[in-house]
Amino acid sequence: MKKRILLIDDEPVTTRLIRLNLERTDRYDVREENDPTRAVATAQEFGPDLILLDVVMPELDGSDVVARLKTDPKLKNIPVVFLTATVRKTEVDAHGGIIGGFSFLGKPVSAAELIECVEKNLNL
Repeated sequence: MKKRILLIDDEPVTTRLIRLNLERTDRYDVREENDPTRAVATAQEFGPDLILLDVVMPELDGSDVVARLKTDPKLKNIPVVFLTATVRKTEVDAHGGIIGGFSFLGKPVSAAELIECVEKNLNL
């Protein structure tokens, strides 16, 4: 059974590229959400096993979205991986990929790094 991954990023080009890289493995069912104000509703509807979340977005940033997810009993335990261009890869690597208790991936991210991080966070 495929694991469900929700991508939340205001850039459709980014979510499409990540979705295609993940779907190419044939291990994941991926849904894109480009409107951060709809992130919680989309997560409730889709029921993801993992959320990949951009940090800097208009209206709501990644930390706002996480705060809303954590107040929902059905969503609060879903692992979240932040995707960001605001933190350099060297900073992410220096902290073992974890910042503030959350996994981080620095953009741009290679398909291999992405899949490795997804599998680690899904405990596959």
